[in-house]
This record gives sequence, C-alpha cells and structure tokens, in this order.
Amino acid sequence: MRLSGSGFGFLWGVPVLSGLVTLVTVVILARVGGRLLGIRMRWLRAILAGFPGLVIGWIAAWSINGQRRGPQTLSWPGVLFGALIATMLIAATLELLARPGRLATVEGRLRASPVPHPIRSLRKRADRSRRYLQVTRIAGRHGLSSYLGGRRPGTDESSPLARNLRAALDEAGGMFVKLGQVLSTRADLLPADVIAELSRLQDHVAPVDPAGIEALLTAELGAPPHRVFASFDPVPVAAASIGQAHYAQLFTGERVIVKVQRPDVAALVERDLDILLRMAAALEARAAWARQFAVAEMTQGFASALREELDFRIEARNIAAVASSSQVRVPAVHGQWSTSRVLVMEHLDGVSVRDAGPVLAKTNADRHGLASGLLATMLRQVMVEGTFHADPHPGNVLVLCDGQLALIDFGSVGRLDPLQQAALRRLLFAVARRNPAELHDSLLDLTQASRPGATGDDVLERALAQFIAQHLGPGMAPDAAMFTTLFRLLAEFGLVFPPVIAAVFRAMITLEGTLARLDPGFQIVEESRKLAASWLGDLLAPASLRDAATDEVLGLLPVLRRLPRRLDRITTLLERGTLTTGVRLLADERDRQFVRNMVGRAVLALLGAAFGIISVMLIGVHGGPLFRPSAAGTGGTSLFHVFGYVGLFFSLVLILRVIIAITREGI
Repeated sequence: MRLSGSGFGFLWGVPVLSGLVTLVTVVILARVGGRLLGIRMRWLRAILAGFPGLVIGWIAAWSINGQRRGPQTLSWPGVLFGALIATMLIAATLELLARPGRLATVEGRLRASPVPHPIRSLRKRADRSRRYLQVTRIAGRHGLSSYLGGRRPGTDESSPLARNLRAALDEAGGMFVKLGQVLSTRADLLPADVIAELSRLQDHVAPVDPAGIEALLTAELGAPPHRVFASFDPVPVAAASIGQAHYAQLFTGERVIVKVQRPDVAALVERDLDILLRMAAALEARAAWARQFAVAEMTQGFASALREELDFRIEARNIAAVASSSQVRVPAVHGQWSTSRVLVMEHLDGVSVRDAGPVLAKTNADRHGLASGLLATMLRQVMVEGTFHADPHPGNVLVLCDGQLALIDFGSVGRLDPLQQAALRRLLFAVARRNPAELHDSLLDLTQASRPGATGDDVLERALAQFIAQHLGPGMAPDAAMFTTLFRLLAEFGLVFPPVIAAVFRAMITLEGTLARLDPGFQIVEESRKLAASWLGDLLAPASLRDAATDEVLGLLPVLRRLPRRLDRITTLLERGTLTTGVRLLADERDRQFVRNMVGRAVLALLGAAFGIISVMLIGVHGGPLFRPSAAGTGGTSLFHVFGYVGLFFSLVLILRVIIAITREGI
C-alpha cells in the first residue's frame, strides 16, 4: 500500500520499515480509540483491534475514492479516520465479549512492577501460556470444557463429573491438587460423590535434590547447614508441594525439625494461581450459579491462603498465637534460625494419632479425657481466641511419650473476627438449646448472602426447625455428617458460608475423624453441646450477669445523661406544635453513585442521539459554504458535510461509551 501526500511513501517499499510503520500505526489507532472510549487495552487486544481497523479503513477509503483514482492516490488522513472508527467498533465488540472486570485485572498485573523487564516478562508470559494451554487440554481431555464454559451439571451427571474432575486435577498437579484437596472439604457446595472423589487426591511430589536444599539453606541462614546445625539429615522425613521437613540437631543438643521451602515453588504457585483466578473470573462471568456461590471470591481466598503458606514467618506467628491459649503441646519456634523460607521448630517426640493405638493401649491412657481436651482446645481457639488450627487431621495430632497431645503443622490456620466469633457462639448455643429461631439468626449472620426477606425467613426458620427435629432430637446421636445436610439446606436458600467459616466446619469435620481414632464412639456434637451448655451456664451465673449488666450500663451512661434534655426538647416542640421530621432521600453513598451513573449515561446517550440526528440533517443539506473547492472550480466539499461527518463520529463515540459502561457494570 502506498499513500500519496504522506511522508511514509518511500518506506512502504522496504519490508522491515513497512512492518514497523504498520505496527506503530496499529498501536496508535488502538490507543487513541481506547482513550476516546474510556478503556485501556493490552498489547494483544490493541493489535486485534487496530490491525483489522486499519485494513477496514483502507478498504473503506478505497471503495469511496480509490476505485476512480486508484489505491496509490488515497489520502492518508481519510484512511486513518476510517481506520479509527473501525478500530473503535472492534474494541467495543471485544470489550462486550470480555465481560466486566477482566481488563482491570490485567491492568493491575501490568502495573504490578514499576521497573519494566520485557525479556523476563515475555518469558513468564510464554511459560504461563504454555501452562494455561496444558491445563485447558487436560480439562478438555477429561470432558470438563463445557463446565468451564459455564454450564452447570445436572444431578445425573455428578458421578462422571466427580471422576473426571479428580482425574483432571491429579494430572494437572501442582496447586491444582491442593485446590482439589480444599474443595474436598466444601460439603456446603459440592455433592457427596464429588467430595468423596476429591478426598482421594494426594500430593505426589518428589523430594528436592539435596544440593538445592543446601543452597537454599545457605542463602537463607548465611551459612551452610553443617555450620548451623550439629547434624542435618539431607533425606526429608516428609515432602509436600510447598516444602519438605528434615531432622536436625542444634549444637546445644536439642533435636529440631527444619521445614524448608522448595526453591522454585513461589513462581509455580503464582503461575497456577493466575490460571485459577482467570478460570474463576470467566466462570463467574458466564454462569449465574457461579456468581451465586461467589466462585471468584472463594478462589481469591484460596489464593490468599496459599500465598500465606509461602511465608514461613506467618506460620511462626500462627504457632505463637495458638500456643498462648492451647491446652495441648505446640512446638516452640527457634526464631533466630527461621526466615520466610526456613522454619526451625522443636522436635516433639511422639507418634501421630493415626499410629498411636498401641501406645495408648500400653500406657492405659484416658482416651475420652484426651479427646475431650482436644475438642475443648479447638472450640476455645474458634470461639474465644479467633485463631484456630484449620487442619487437625490425625497426622497433625501427636501422642507424646508422656501421654500428652500435641498439634503440629500450622501452615493452614484460620482467623475469625469478633462478629464471626459471636455468631458461632450463638450457633453453638442454639444447637445446645435446640432453638430454631436462634439457629436461623446465627446462620444468617455467618453466611455471605443478603437476608432472603420476610417470607424467605419464615420458610428458612421452619426448615431449620425440621432439621433440628430430625438430627438433634432427644435420644439421637448427632455427628458431624449432619453438617452436610445443613449445608444442602442453606444452599437451597442461596446462602453460602464465606471461606473462613467454611474452614471452621471443615476443621470440625476433620477433627471428628481424629477424635474417633482417639476415642472410638466419641460424639463430637453431643460433647460440643455439653461444652456450650456449661459456657451458657457460666454466662447465666449471677456474677456473670451482674458483670454484663454493669458493662451495659456503663456503655449507656452517655446516652442516659443526654436523655432528659432531649425528652424536654421534644415535649416543648410538641407543646408548640412545631415538631417536624426529616427524611433524606439517597442518604447512602451507593444510592447517590447509582443515580449519578444513570443520569450520566442518560445524558451521554441523549447527546449522542442529538449529535447523530443533527449530523444527518447537515449531511442532507445541499449547498452552503465550501470547505475545499474542487480543482476545476465547480463544486467541492461542503462545510455542512464536514460538520455532519464529524458530528456522526462524536455521536458514535458517545454511544459506544454508554454501551461499554453498561456492559462493564452489568446495569
């Protein structure tokens, strides 16, 4: 293509310079069009919009003028003007297809590092793209592509979905296995057969080469292992996807466990999490049920928890927080030798509950007392302290040589705020008292959905009363499995627990299996009811009631001090007949923002329509002053026509901006 009247004509004969000029033109078109539409496009989308736009602009200009004069005589301003309009239309179409929120996520990642590293960025992007293609191929091979597209399986499809999902996650490996393990605990979201299949997922991770572990320890501790420890076993006692544990001994003679992070795990975690977040965002954008269950938010919670596991200093703080209130042993942390990727802990001499049967039988231990103490510890962590061990499976609970219990592995810890703790206490008291109204209110406080409304509240309360009658009646032996029924019941009303509350129930369900190994036949729900009843009795004791009443009165003193003056003012106004009330419309900032958005869009739409109508009328006007007379002196381009075409351009820009704004916010 050779454009006369431009300074680019001599460049088009050189292939390299021609390609470079075309690329620069495409990018400029995309950037200018994006700014006019109020959007920002990444490089790939800019090329996808700008290059076809340039081609369409050239074809449009040629079809108007080039057929009479030849393509070599086209004027480049006309080509670029047509290309800009085409680029804007294509960019708006891509934005409509992209759905809300995806551009903001991409822009956030592009702005994450202030210093550009193009080669490193391209390498990471290529690695992520290969992994993404690998995961999508695995999903397609196992028949999961339709689910990723947003289709929700029916009840008759759950069994093959369960098998295919487990096989796909197992084949994908890495963080996808950990995702499956976390999903296997969400009985409030997934069917029982899916939970059963995902529970079979296990990490199959080969130990890191000893040289790699030595290099990491040297970098983190400032000296090789043989100078830091009196002895260090290079063969790990356990290996997982995040790190592995080694036996070691300090020069003081104390035996320790050294937890070392895998050298390349951080980059792999970020790569897989990026893919998971993309898939979750796509699923939530395409499926109403995914939005109902907040799939993207849950995936974000999983990503945050997994990133915390990458920092062993957080695990050290978790151990300190739990140890301050625990009735069981917790390993001490050697802070002087611990970093973000190395954690040195006290070695507790004992065996896991999974293998502790012979030890408990030999020592004639009080199995019921040990189980009750462990349950009381976990409930206290949840209800009182707010920081709890989120994975108390039998391998993480040790029976020490002295018969005492110990908790290990604090990589997975939950944190509750005071409001959540209060709601959980009310839930426990409601179960202890078999009160459906209290159970209803506490569950609504715990779930992350809005209240179902007056009619829905009544129906939900009746359903909970039926649930209590079926599972918590006199003489019944409730167990943790009843939570599955409760989760299904709440899901029918569109109520979903946030991740941290789901972690509480997951921990209690996991704890039930541990307690059953300690004391076969141990009734976790019944024992929890007894603990709740004792706590309730303590709360209702005269001293507790007196203290509570004193606290409430002290809190009300400022109000009580002002109350007489306000009552006198109200009665005076009533006597004079001047008492008035005022109601502020749109007092909430969200309501005001909504109105501003709607009014702004309406104004833009009206302006766009007005520009379009006036522009069409101007184009239809014959005669008038000439903008550019013809060379022959007869005729030429009318100034009205110029104003008309410019007005149509701005009309298109305004209307496209309104459409994009509506699509982005779903309004």
